[in-house]
Amino acid sequence: MKYCAETSHYFSKQNTNKIGGVMTRTHDFARYIGAFMVLLISSPIFAQDVSPPSGDPAYISPDARLQTLFNDGLALTESPAEGPDGMIYFSDITFTSAATEAGWEAGHIWRYNPKTGETAMFRSPSGMSNGLKFDAQDRLIVAEGADYGGRRVTRTDMKTGKSYIIAGQYEGQPFNSPNDLAIDEQGRVYFSDPRYVGHESLDQPIMAVYRIDPDGTIHRIITDASKPNGVVISPDQNTLYVVSNDNGSFDVGRITADIPTRKGQMALLAYDLHPDGSATFRKLLVDYLPEDGPDGLTVDVEGNLYIA
Repeated sequence: MKYCAETSHYFSKQNTNKIGGVMTRTHDFARYIGAFMVLLISSPIFAQDVSPPSGDPAYISPDARLQTLFNDGLALTESPAEGPDGMIYFSDITFTSAATEAGWEAGHIWRYNPKTGETAMFRSPSGMSNGLKFDAQDRLIVAEGADYGGRRVTRTDMKTGKSYIIAGQYEGQPFNSPNDLAIDEQGRVYFSDPRYVGHESLDQPIMAVYRIDPDGTIHRIITDASKPNGVVISPDQNTLYVVSNDNGSFDVGRITADIPTRKGQMALLAYDLHPDGSATFRKLLVDYLPEDGPDGLTVDVEGNLYIA
């Protein structure tokens, strides 16, 4: 495994292949590796100098240059995904504590045009969108978080614009704050459900990873990942990687410097993913403590992980 810091969940030139009768997307990271880095750090709150690339030069050229593609976000940009129209869609998570102007609450989804370099609003409010993925039918799957968000997972038909709720509750209660997404070759959607921000009550007894089956049933499949964040499936469909990022708070917007917190697990985990969609045999791949852990991650066709 090779690790590359400052990459994002999913921002790549995609090629479409047919595997086992299911249309899937593969990734060409070379084209957009610089843009991976920019979207994560371009929001004003997180703007800072970027250190030069390091690691395997076969993955990041020493001549690589960063381009600023977007710097109009409010707080935190997340989860770039290439749509069927060739546009790059990404979330702008507008924390209420940072949204001092009307119209910025509950998040945005922006759409970037690689040909013109222009970015336009796609959806506002976005239901506090976080993770974005396009499925094999070119439908947009969105994880909507808390802080005046939907706390659900939705699917949008990009041809008609109509949206559907595919996961709104579990055992009769809202989710904590759906965060990141992965889709397997069977069309099953996996999503993490931590909580980092939001005034809403915590209605699930644990921060977990769930699976949505094509028939609409929802299963809680991972309960021992502490505070799961990024999720991704290996190309051979045999491993589910999960980032555990426990920052010690359920609402960072209300934590001030005089309130002490204690971070929990900061790790990269791997689970055996079985044909029935269950995940077992938790393995610790990287323990990041005492440093902070990652957020999102993605994987290339060779199984190499790229971790933000």
